[in-house]
Amino acid sequence: MNVLVLNCGSSSIKYQLLDMSETPEVKAKGLVERIGLETGDLCHKNDKGEKYESKQPVPNHTVGIKLVLEALIDKNHGVISSLDEIKAVGHRVAHGGEHFKESVRLDADAIAKIESICDLAPLHNPAHLLGMRAILDVLPQVPQAAVFDTSFHQTMPASSYMYPLPYRMYEQYKIRRYGFHGTSHKFVAEKACDILGWNIAEKKIITCHLGNGASITAVKYGKSVDTSMGFTPVEGVMMGTRTGDLDLGALLFIMEKENLSVSQANSFINKNCGVNGVSEISSDMRDLEAESEKGNERAILTLDMYAHRIKKYIGSYAAVMNGVDLIVMTGGIGENSCHTRKLVFSDMDYLGIKFDFELNKGLRGKDETLSLPDSKVKIMTITTDEELVIATDTKKLVFG
Repeated sequence: MNVLVLNCGSSSIKYQLLDMSETPEVKAKGLVERIGLETGDLCHKNDKGEKYESKQPVPNHTVGIKLVLEALIDKNHGVISSLDEIKAVGHRVAHGGEHFKESVRLDADAIAKIESICDLAPLHNPAHLLGMRAILDVLPQVPQAAVFDTSFHQTMPASSYMYPLPYRMYEQYKIRRYGFHGTSHKFVAEKACDILGWNIAEKKIITCHLGNGASITAVKYGKSVDTSMGFTPVEGVMMGTRTGDLDLGALLFIMEKENLSVSQANSFINKNCGVNGVSEISSDMRDLEAESEKGNERAILTLDMYAHRIKKYIGSYAAVMNGVDLIVMTGGIGENSCHTRKLVFSDMDYLGIKFDFELNKGLRGKDETLSLPDSKVKIMTITTDEELVIATDTKKLVFG
């Protein structure tokens, strides 16, 4: 039973084809990039580890998905003989608002509701919709499902998700903390406990999903009780191009001084700030680390700011849960940036953390324990697999 998982960005399509018959198996995966530009890129890898790359115009997501499907059935590097072998398509969707507290099978009503909350996740939901509609064009008979980043966080108590605004604004506009990256936070918390032989229902865990978008979650006894992202994915720790936490008065001041409209201000805090804004170098941590090694003061400042904000959330969530047993680092930065991990876990003795700085050096993309045996708190890098979670939920929704 093959499930195609899509994670569509504004100019990209990340995909995996998983065989969900018995033991889940990735048959192929890849990425289409530079959609809408003069030349697009497709990088496809099959289950034999063979890689296929091509460059050609990819004017829109429908064309991009057609390229993905062609790669999957190609005689040389494909993994299926016919598109009929794709039984369902699962989409990662960033924001479910108040409409979606769990994954859903897609129909016209669900798509309309996702569209109605695009302003809550302007970098993500519109792109997800492009993917859904592209599948309707190319594979109209194949059932689709949406798996929301916000679902895992529906267990937060009101004391965590409510904002200090007039209560009527929650009742009327549903303004509250929703949280994101839920599929990743849930997956890595459970996976880490499985590796350690722990019962997650007995443990207090802080999961740090660090990528271009970043969020931190307090997972108490298997349930999300607080998380750093809020009503939109802008709140929380500093990110690639998003501000993270920011004094609202500062934003109003900037809007007045720069004569920004609400729409322009929204774009500004989503696309022009964060790591890229402070460094004025790049939103990619690898670029900043390279520059910091050369002594670039702006790069060093940005990396220090990034780690400082992560440390603050770890401390606050340890307080919220009255302790912590495990801290998980995941996502592109969490799994691969030994420099970020070193900065975060330096001077954390007050929690009883004893970090293995030697093992941390050069560690990339592995499930590994990075705390010393006598550390009171376990520190782990865990590779996330949001695609597997999406495929699992899609299978349940479509086939029961």
